[in-house]
Amino acid sequence: MPTSSSTTDHTRAEARRQQILCAAAQCFREHGFHGASIAQISKSAGMSAGHIYHYFDNKEAIIAAIVAQDLEGLLKLSAELRAAGDIGQALIERAAEGVADQLDPATAGLKLEIAAEAARNPRVAEIVREADTICRQSLAETLSAVRRANGHRDGAERIDSMVEALATLFEGLLLRSIRNPDLDRARLTREVQDMIAALIQRP
Repeated sequence: MPTSSSTTDHTRAEARRQQILCAAAQCFREHGFHGASIAQISKSAGMSAGHIYHYFDNKEAIIAAIVAQDLEGLLKLSAELRAAGDIGQALIERAAEGVADQLDPATAGLKLEIAAEAARNPRVAEIVREADTICRQSLAETLSAVRRANGHRDGAERIDSMVEALATLFEGLLLRSIRNPDLDRARLTREVQDMIAALIQRP
């Protein structure tokens, strides 16, 4: 059983990691992955570069932590949806949070920067694709549960295509938040919810 001292040390270390991740995210958004140096991140985080290297070997490791954190949130959401009494209704309702998150300029800027780096950097591509695989598997479980609750028995290919449709829908919101920042968010949210309802209820 961990001692009070070790628990405090762990809490302090986790707070430091989060401080670095927040600073790095800001620098990546403002300067891009290549433009953001460890020196800039350390200045933004208010700690030395050596302290940052104590937690992360390089910028790719920082991106891996950011991606892992995002994945953890998505997996938690999927688990909560599957535990709901009406999974389909819960999915439709919680979609509003997903739309708001994807349309947030800070979120969009960071995710698009990571995606752009994945197109150039094989290591970042590997990080992003591994997380995507896990996320798709979890979403497939959720959609399968929804479809079973609605009386449907779908094969793996059908579920996979539905997963890709939902992923495409939400990832497309990242670009729309940049290209059309004045879009009607409330109306768009309702449209997305209607699309999800149609997708999960169709024969």
